Amino acid sequence: MERIVECVPNFSEGCNEGVIKEITDTIEAVAGVQLLDVDPGADTNRTVVTMVGS
Repeated sequence: MERIVECVPNFSEGCNEGVIKEITDTIEAVAGVQLLDVDPGADTNRTVVTMVGS
């Protein structure tokens, strides 16, 4: 059985779409990693990203 790891980091950027895109583009460029969700929050200036990989 293949093991996977879920990672849910919280980035200190929730407003600047360009910065959020750079973060998600970098994650998507990693072999074996799948970006599952991006939840930006302008009110808290935080973005939560969910990714999995093996």
